[in-house]
Amino acid sequence: MSAEQTAKKPFTGFPEGKQRLVPLPGAFFEELLPDIDNLAELKTALYAFWRLDQVEGTFRYLLVEDFLGDARWMSSLGASRRQAEASLRTALDRLVQRGFLLLAAVDGEKGMRKLYFLNSPRGRAAVSAIAAGEWRPTGDAQRPVEVRIDLPNIYRLYEDNIGAITPLIADELREAESSYPAEWIEEAMRIAVENNARNWRYVRAILNRWKEKGRDERQNRRDTEKDRRQYAEREND
Repeated sequence: MSAEQTAKKPFTGFPEGKQRLVPLPGAFFEELLPDIDNLAELKTALYAFWRLDQVEGTFRYLLVEDFLGDARWMSSLGASRRQAEASLRTALDRLVQRGFLLLAAVDGEKGMRKLYFLNSPRGRAAVSAIAAGEWRPTGDAQRPVEVRIDLPNIYRLYEDNIGAITPLIADELREAESSYPAEWIEEAMRIAVENNARNWRYVRAILNRWKEKGRDERQNRRDTEKDRRQYAEREND
């Protein structure tokens, strides 16, 4: 054990109060995690989830610089900066080969730039759009590319009425789009907004009930009011 490792203090625990949570899709644990056998690759995958959650914009991606700019995290990948950078680039290549990340390359003002997207419905749409030329340079060194395509309607509805889309929510929206009529989804989101319950669980519960019991307007109004009270009680617990 090195002197640096010995000197490090143990983790004292998570602080009290609300903490920012980073959602991880179940498929990561079920399909990817059992196959990852490289520590740097695992660290890079987890870091990518965390960093992407902080990126703003409709189509979120990471640059190599997003990893390199975190000195503390980079120090965990190698004994020297050179070793850490080599470890990072190898980990990114492995994650692309594994299908965890999608790579798009664009030729910008400062040469070829590599953009790393999560292999999610939105990430796949973004990479396809870039390949088709549906992007423009932004002039922003940190986010040099903007994808120029319209989102599928259900994604736009969710962002307009509920909030930002995470990879996990994107997968659930895609499943809902194939399971329920478009007008049901739009109406369920409208009800969620009216009842001040801007939460996908609430919308999904409405859709599930309509599928099981049928969509009777008067009964649905009574049921959604009951759901609203139960949701409010859970939020206040």
